[in-house]
Amino acid sequence: MIRFWFNFDFSNCNEEPPPGVRYGCGITAYSYEQAIFLLNEKVFRNQDIPNTFECIENVDISTLDQGHVIPNMKAPIFFGIWFPIGYD
Repeated sequence: MIRFWFNFDFSNCNEEPPPGVRYGCGITAYSYEQAIFLLNEKVFRNQDIPNTFECIENVDISTLDQGHVIPNMKAPIFFGIWFPIGYD
């Protein structure tokens, strides 16, 4: 499985982003396509994913925000969304 970290640019979005996603989103999946599917189905649901985003494949967890992301995430070794919490 692959750890993905997504950073989004919400500057041109008309809608309020889903809760917690301004910090980014962490997903463990078998492929990039599967991670995008989870973003669509579980996080953004009825919204479009912003056109401008960064995806970091095999993200080094220690590089993520130590003050908010690290203490508020699930274990990234399991399949699914591990940050933000609540998008199972």
